[in-house]
Amino acid sequence: MKSEPNECSIDDLVRLGRVPWTGVRNYQARNFMRDAMQVGDGVLFYHSSCPEPGIAGLARVASAAYPDATQFDAASPYFDPKSRPDAPRWLHVDVDQGRKTRLLPLAEMRQRPELATMGVLKPGSRLSITPVTPDEWQAVQALLATG
Repeated sequence: MKSEPNECSIDDLVRLGRVPWTGVRNYQARNFMRDAMQVGDGVLFYHSSCPEPGIAGLARVASAAYPDATQFDAASPYFDPKSRPDAPRWLHVDVDQGRKTRLLPLAEMRQRPELATMGVLKPGSRLSITPVTPDEWQAVQALLATG
């Protein structure tokens, strides 16, 4: 799960304990949350749009997907005038159990053949949420442990 650190960083998650992953406005990413994520799943917390993007920590999916209230808030940058409370377009999950790790930079991830298939590393990938295979998860855990 990608987040810009100035919006929600791993430090914010550690401090707050639990955060709703609001503002996802891509149907494919929304569908990952709705259809594939389960409570208890591990999360690679990725900092994006910053001087050194990369995995900055770990977290856990803490809720099933539910409507993202920011879509109904006209003051929110994530407001969607086409979404209705009786038929919400956008969902989110909560994440918790945030733990800061060493930064695993994007550049280092790109050098690892065992991570070559990760969605976040695919050219042109802009999704804020991408699935991670069990093998990719284990490879990242090993890299974090050796850093």
